[in-house]
Amino acid sequence: MTTKSKTTLYKCESCGAVTTEKGHLCKPHEIKRAYTCDYCGASAANARHLCKPKAAKLNYTCEACGRVAVHKEDLCKPAEIK
Repeated sequence: MTTKSKTTLYKCESCGAVTTEKGHLCKPHEIKRAYTCDYCGASAANARHLCKPKAAKLNYTCEACGRVAVHKEDLCKPAEIK
């Protein structure tokens, strides 16, 4: 899950690096929409960010709605991801 961040993020137009510190970039450009991952705390311009450690723990998918979960008890019709 991601939430909209109140922290200002900057992206370097030269190399693409992203940071909260404008002075650390050679050609900074403010990112208007920034989101923070509720799991790892990483910030990104894309709201669909999902970090690798969390994705590795997703072991089940719901055959009814398509949601994914760590525990099968969290889904109504769980199926193991292979």
